[in-house]
Amino acid sequence: MQFETVVKERQSCRNFDAARPVEKEKLERITDLARFAPSACNSQPYGISVVTNEKLAADIAKATQGMGMNRHCSSARAFIVINEEPAGLLAKTGGRLKDQDFASVDIGILCAHIVLAMTDCGISSCIIGWFDEKRIKELLGIDEQKRIRLVIAAGYAAKDDVLREKKRKEKEKVVRFYE
Repeated sequence: MQFETVVKERQSCRNFDAARPVEKEKLERITDLARFAPSACNSQPYGISVVTNEKLAADIAKATQGMGMNRHCSSARAFIVINEEPAGLLAKTGGRLKDQDFASVDIGILCAHIVLAMTDCGISSCIIGWFDEKRIKELLGIDEQKRIRLVIAAGYAAKDDVLREKKRKEKEKVVRFYE
């Protein structure tokens, strides 16, 4: 796809086709491309866990559904869990000096690369911020000292999940040019 098409067609899927698994080869391509996301001082302060096992994916889905949230995750066939890893010394020092959380920025950039690569591969996604972090750490064997920052539900959209009109602020409200 052309980049403009990928950006305009990417949306949060709320209705996955539960009968259609996501091919491991596509997930490998997506995560390989995501590794090229820029990060402060090339620190790459993240770990990526890809879940395709049906039972484990069902357990991850349940861990995203506290208080009635994210019911659509039950039909997702794969999940990508992103945890924060220690940043490199230069990025960590620069972050402290400039009062910036470069790791969170880097993880956001990584996540954008992942969901755009998914769209390019025909896979739908939904970025999840509401989840039982402790439970997901237990399920994936992630050290309890590390933070899980995002979970991405993935799968093929059900046939009735149509492309919705994107509602965004007017360009003039978010973009300023200084000439």
